[in-house]
Amino acid sequence: MNQDMKEWLTGMREAKIKKALPILSFPAVQLMGVSVKELISDSDRQAEGMERIAERVDAAASVSLMDLSVEAECFGSQIVVSEDEVPTVKGSIVSEPEEVEALNIPSVGAGRTDIYIDAVRKAAETIHDRPVFAGMIGPYSLAGRLLDVTEIMLYCYDEPEMVALLLDKVTEFLISYGKAYKETGANGIMLAEPLAGLLSPSLAEEFSAPYVKRIVDSLQDDRFAVIYHNCGNCTIQMIDSILDTGSAAYHFGNAIDMEEMMKHIPADTIAMGNVDPAGQFRNGTPESIRTATLQLMEACRGYPNFVVSSGCDIPPMSKWENIDAFFQAVADFYGKNR
Repeated sequence: MNQDMKEWLTGMREAKIKKALPILSFPAVQLMGVSVKELISDSDRQAEGMERIAERVDAAASVSLMDLSVEAECFGSQIVVSEDEVPTVKGSIVSEPEEVEALNIPSVGAGRTDIYIDAVRKAAETIHDRPVFAGMIGPYSLAGRLLDVTEIMLYCYDEPEMVALLLDKVTEFLISYGKAYKETGANGIMLAEPLAGLLSPSLAEEFSAPYVKRIVDSLQDDRFAVIYHNCGNCTIQMIDSILDTGSAAYHFGNAIDMEEMMKHIPADTIAMGNVDPAGQFRNGTPESIRTATLQLMEACRGYPNFVVSSGCDIPPMSKWENIDAFFQAVADFYGKNR
């Protein structure tokens, strides 16, 4: 769908009745009767999954798989794949400055990136009633998967030049990857930078935000929006550097108080969150997720720039009765408060 994304975001902000925008993709496995392993390996299945979800729920946008192993696999990381869980990265592939120096930047299309790009292209060709967003990892979160998600925080102090060099390399790759998504006809990317949520505000300002900004500056325009996602528990403290990225909109996890976060978001900027994906979508009940959703929406009702969402990617085996209850709660909230 060819759409002015600035107008879309403005329309969402000004709408009296807002559609939810959860990060909802992997539960398509249940609608299709396939495994996660089958889904991540086939662009037709991924596109069909996005189409099935778009038919099932009245979300504000369609989001492709938020699989944060794809980009690391391109660089040579080993991934662990299971039948019903999102793939994960195992170990690290670099730990010394010399190894980072020697690390090649992969071509877009390496690993499974060609599958994911093709899936978004196919989805964009068939989903016309809402924008289509591709899922992509953020620079610090990718660097952490290459260096080890724990060790990288120590390297930020002990080997800052090495971390900066690696960030330069992964950012160059992510810009190319994002441009490939842009060429598919997608309307934007959901850029997931969760690992940065573990940093101090000063470290996030140095090792995450500037590299995210490079990506935003290279990709974002009137017809292609970057939605920044961070589900860390320190996002309120680091909100200034997050906003400095210039992303079109922001998405936060359930580790924070969303009502408190909204106090820090400019009135003309959309912020989304943050119903617990594991505690509610995966392990809750229709009654509990309804209560959590209504409580969140009531708490944030004073902010026209708030859009209700999941706190992060909804796990593959989340109950569809819970997902349906979430959307029903959103509809009921606006029906009650019209």
